[in-house]
Amino acid sequence: MVQFSTTILRFDKQGEKTGWTYIEIPAKIAEQLKPGNKKSFRVKGKLDNYPIKGIALIPMGEGDFIMALNATLRKGIGKRKGDKLRVQLEVDNKMPEISADLLECLADETAAQQFFNSLPNSHRLYISKWIESAKTAPTKAKRIAMALNALSRNMGFGEMLREARDKKI
Repeated sequence: MVQFSTTILRFDKQGEKTGWTYIEIPAKIAEQLKPGNKKSFRVKGKLDNYPIKGIALIPMGEGDFIMALNATLRKGIGKRKGDKLRVQLEVDNKMPEISADLLECLADETAAQQFFNSLPNSHRLYISKWIESAKTAPTKAKRIAMALNALSRNMGFGEMLREARDKKI
């Protein structure tokens, strides 16, 4: 397990990452975690005393990585941009599971299932996590229906959300 301290940062204008809150994982530390690796990988450990697992490190070039800190993580650690953070990380080899409810519904929708299976694993996980993060059963059902509809039309996660936003669904 590697341990280090860092400062929480936020992207100003950085394409799709604009507005993201994140921490940097320098190449030296990433090399200790997963030697020779230049692709995204998942880690577990602690941010201060807040336990984490299955969090992706995203490559940023030159061997450096970032870890995005979504609202749930920021709330859990009680910190924001500019704050110092103690980090303890190790590689998390456990693969996240796809939503069982989504898989069950995909079994009845051949076109949606075929497109879903053609997506990179990370994109399938975005959809699954979004569905599973619903706080109520009606919201989860609505998200599954939206995903099935979009997937049957060969739309990915981002396209689906943009369409929903534009239609104000």
